[in-house]
Amino acid sequence: MTTRFDTIHTERLLMRRWRDADREPFAALNADAETMRYFPATLARAASDAMVDVMEARFIQRGFGLWALEIAATGEFVGFTGLNGPISDGIPGAGGIEIGWRLARHAWHQGYATEAATAALDVAFNGAALPEIWSFTAVLNEPSQAVMRRIGLTEVARFDHPRIPLGHPLRPHVMYHLDNPAPPAS
Repeated sequence: MTTRFDTIHTERLLMRRWRDADREPFAALNADAETMRYFPATLARAASDAMVDVMEARFIQRGFGLWALEIAATGEFVGFTGLNGPISDGIPGAGGIEIGWRLARHAWHQGYATEAATAALDVAFNGAALPEIWSFTAVLNEPSQAVMRRIGLTEVARFDHPRIPLGHPLRPHVMYHLDNPAPPAS
């Protein structure tokens, strides 16, 4: 039986499974050019909804995934944070699980990404007993790299993302990594 991690509480946040009510604010987040500036394009509503469906399917399959993120005091949806994978072939860490986040602009610079990512790392290592975690982004995405460093990940590689066209300014990527500090006994 798969251990389930449907909800995670932090000091200020609730990380939880996705609800139909999340689809509209998630689509707005994905359609915002500033929020998506480190991605090749914004997402249309259909692609955003499909992403929610995939994220929910991964919860069913693994018991964890990319949690919808809300401010606990208000119930306001502000994005997602969590564990995703497997990482695609052709990318360092292929086959592994990555930690990631995407927050609405109004939720930036408040420590939410770091707070939620720290909780997701706890699930990865102490709940799901994963041996390691990866995280990657465009080299230009300094804010996400700062979060990666704050939660203890270390830069291990630079690479050209195979799904981003040659010459595109977001093609150069950076990979961060962290081994489970207390791997399960064999």
